[in-house]
Amino acid sequence: MHRTPTIEESAVGDVLLALSIPVLVFGGGIYAACDCWWRRRHPAPPSPYTHRAARLAEQEMLLLAEEIVDDAHAALGPLYETPAVPRPGGPPAGLKPEASQASRSSRSGATPDRGPSRPAAARKR
Repeated sequence: MHRTPTIEESAVGDVLLALSIPVLVFGGGIYAACDCWWRRRHPAPPSPYTHRAARLAEQEMLLLAEEIVDDAHAALGPLYETPAVPRPGGPPAGLKPEASQASRSSRSGATPDRGPSRPAAARKR
């Protein structure tokens, strides 16, 4: 026959179940605090694979950026070169020949190579 639990037996089981939840939460908190303390006192050494992967990603990114700049320079480079022969019909309307010569002479300080440019002069306020 099946025996039904008494009130005292069922109450003890409910109390133990109700108290087990705070005990587990408190125990988990102590474990997390101890784990955090241990990891701060004993940090893991950096992985050489992580540094190597970062260097490889950096090199790949630089090669991609260089390719983009080279493509842009190849596509837009002729726009910035000074023509050796004047265009037929002269300069566009409204542009004086002296003004075009002045704009070319102001660009003479530009670096034609791919090296770093000189820093700009500081502006006074």
